[in-house]
Amino acid sequence: MAATVKFSSKMDADVLEGLRAHAEREGRTLSSVLTTAAEQYLERATLRPAFREAVREVLEGHAEVLDRLAR
Repeated sequence: MAATVKFSSKMDADVLEGLRAHAEREGRTLSSVLTTAAEQYLERATLRPAFREAVREVLEGHAEVLDRLAR
């Protein structure tokens, strides 16, 4: 298990209440929910640029074929 670090931050009160309610419904701690949310955010932030680049490469590499298919 990775080391944990305590920190302080500010958040919209309604969002925080929603997170607390979600954690309670799932029988989890707020810290656990926030950690999961941050991990998912970082994963998406990392994958999106790679996905966009892959799409760009495919579109550029197959532009002629895609153009013919569009006709």
